[in-house]
Amino acid sequence: MIYRFRIILDNDTEDDVFRDLEIRETDTLEDLHNSITQSFGFDGNEMASFYVSDDEWNQGEEISLFDMSDGLTPVKLMSKTILKDTVHEAQTKLIYVYDFLSMWTFYVELAEIVEESEGTDYPNLMFVHGQIPDKAPEKSFEAESFDDYNEFEDDLDVDDYDNLDFDENWN
Repeated sequence: MIYRFRIILDNDTEDDVFRDLEIRETDTLEDLHNSITQSFGFDGNEMASFYVSDDEWNQGEEISLFDMSDGLTPVKLMSKTILKDTVHEAQTKLIYVYDFLSMWTFYVELAEIVEESEGTDYPNLMFVHGQIPDKAPEKSFEAESFDDYNEFEDDLDVDDYDNLDFDENWN
């Protein structure tokens, strides 16, 4: 079977940038990585990872291009991960990050699964929309709001040092 993916650049502009790719379900995530880098014009020499994602695009398990763990923790590698074992009808979304210094981030979604077409070479770039910017879009990382938190709202009178118990005296 053939997987049809839409790969969308995560950017905060009005200009949509995406590619539609076809690839065999038996190919690896490294094959998909190579297709993505080629279709967006990257040289493919930078570190990259896929992340399994849920329907809200929350980042899950990492599948890395290289094992950078020094053998301390098991790492799932793109070259050993078959597409159909990671992506299927029940699990259709991945996040792809290319070049961890620039943080090119893409949403990868399985659009449909079709029969292989005779005479078509796979992977196949089906459609190109938009031009990739010269540099990666800026990422803004936002923490949860702690507006209601006040570290000094503990009803302790720090001037009444003699009446504080051991835990309250301890620095």
